[in-house]
Amino acid sequence: MATQPVPGEDPVIGERHVVLVHPEVHWNTGNIGRTCLGAGARLHLIEPLGFRLDDRHVRRAGLDYWPRVDLWVWKDFATFEAALAPAAAEMALFSKVGERLFWDMPRPGRLFLVFGSESRGLPPALFERYRDRSFRIPIGNRIRSLNLSTAAAIALYESLRGPY
Repeated sequence: MATQPVPGEDPVIGERHVVLVHPEVHWNTGNIGRTCLGAGARLHLIEPLGFRLDDRHVRRAGLDYWPRVDLWVWKDFATFEAALAPAAAEMALFSKVGERLFWDMPRPGRLFLVFGSESRGLPPALFERYRDRSFRIPIGNRIRSLNLSTAAAIALYESLRGPY
């Protein structure tokens, strides 16, 4: 029986990174970590965080998977960029005011899906710097925004969709 390739292990699917800039809600981060593990993606957290990583709520949301999440914590976005050197073409920032719809995002071999905090979104300077690399997930006018963990899951799995 053939198995599906695992993202991050297959050069055709590529390398995926989910980047949370100043996340505030522990259970969102735990859920996103679990999703990253399932999709073979790395999770990057940009400080400051609105919770402690040893918080039982983070572990509860990530279930027993949390210790296996490929987790990286950075003191700020500049340090993250200096270490990983993402090209502009490898960046996809998500905001409810993104320039393009999420299914139009590119799917290069290495892709960084960047999300802001639950209450403030992306820092304005960061959003402006990558405005042409910004995407939005369409939603009806009955809500202000999607939950962060929902948006991250939608974007991550869409980024894995072919053609390959």
